[in-house]
Amino acid sequence: MSFRWEEELEPEAELSEDERHGLGLGREFDTREDAESWLGESFDELADYGVSSVSLYEDDELVYGPMGLGEQEE
Repeated sequence: MSFRWEEELEPEAELSEDERHGLGLGREFDTREDAESWLGESFDELADYGVSSVSLYEDDELVYGPMGLGEQEE
């Protein structure tokens, strides 16, 4: 079993495969905890590149998402 994030981009954003790879998108994680830890560390950079939301998958099954990366309203 493996976990991975799939992203959705802002309408004006574009990512090349090299940029996706450089950001760590498409990477597979052994555990859900590892995947969630990576997202916590990468959250701001992903948002800076125009990623608007992410969904977590275990193999081909959706675990949760999409989860927005935009600014949280208080």
